[in-house]
Amino acid sequence: MKSDSRFGTKAIHAGQEPDPSTGAIMTPIYQTSTYVQESPGKHKGYAYARGKNPTRSALENCIAALENAEYGLCFSSGQGASDAIIKLLLPGDEVIATNDLYGGSYRMFTKIFEPMGIKFHFVNMYDANNIKNYINANTKMLWVETPTNPTMQIIDIKACSTIAKDNNLMLVVDNTFASPYLQNPLALGATIVMHSVTKYLGGHSDVVMGAICLNDKAIYDRLAFIHNSCGATPGPMDSFLVLRGIKTLHVRMDRHCENGIAVANYLRNHPKVDKVYWPGFPDHPNHDIAKTQMKKFGGMISFTLKDATVEETFAMASKVRVFSLAESLGGVESLLNHPATMTHASIPKEEREKAGVTDGLIRLSVGIEDIEDLLADLEQAIG
Repeated sequence: MKSDSRFGTKAIHAGQEPDPSTGAIMTPIYQTSTYVQESPGKHKGYAYARGKNPTRSALENCIAALENAEYGLCFSSGQGASDAIIKLLLPGDEVIATNDLYGGSYRMFTKIFEPMGIKFHFVNMYDANNIKNYINANTKMLWVETPTNPTMQIIDIKACSTIAKDNNLMLVVDNTFASPYLQNPLALGATIVMHSVTKYLGGHSDVVMGAICLNDKAIYDRLAFIHNSCGATPGPMDSFLVLRGIKTLHVRMDRHCENGIAVANYLRNHPKVDKVYWPGFPDHPNHDIAKTQMKKFGGMISFTLKDATVEETFAMASKVRVFSLAESLGGVESLLNHPATMTHASIPKEEREKAGVTDGLIRLSVGIEDIEDLLADLEQAIG
């Protein structure tokens, strides 16, 4: 559901109307499994809650508006959304995916869908032209994360779109790390945008959900069929919580970005820190592309310590007090993650290290706390 309003106005109002029966300004939680019909097949657009729920419909319309999309679908998790997208394919089809991607996506692709006959190529997309080396008659889809998880690689969405269109491929962009506030892949030529709504869109570490946004009616109809038939649909309470979280997305993202700048520069100037991965640095690979396709550079940062053993890395990770050692990201609270043993543990060590996910890599999701407290926490933990 596209809207001409600016982002903050859409975040607060898109897809939502006062409740017609009471005038309640907040979308009600329609906690029901079924709906009364006037006569067989004659209803108000809702028959069974797996297919549609008014609270979820409001959320789907809101997220679609934020991505400037015609259509939106919400799923019970980000993996549920990814699963539905891959189910658009058939045995023998091939997918070209970035080699630095969320470990759960890698696990699903290689352990669930490869045995069913879908082939995946995991390639470095720093130079989008590298994708062309893997395209053949069976290629049907490009799968892109940007910034990537966890080494913050920047992939040129426009260049990928040109390649996809020239070869009649679907371009899927996982926009979780950037959020719709910082980046809009559909405007850059993507076919489908997906989100782990659990992260920035929800923003409060209290919901697990996924979403898909797109403009193509034919593909939307296929995804909606999969959505209803396979049943990875979220409940109304979770939908309500995300609607509430989204209302402050633009405000939260500004603070995430502001704190991210300070943390990234602190780490880069720390004598015990080796590499810092953050797309806001002018010398970060493809920084110029990040400047053109992102509004700001976000609050996700990864780094390594100089000459640190795995034990020393673990010790540092266990010392934080304001940051929390935990999986996930994008919440108001700051989180520290060790990808090799947590979010990316399902990727074989050799494959991980090729993509830069070493045993010494630490990933930060910088929250919206007072920056002085975050920097003091890192100082005492790193030493």
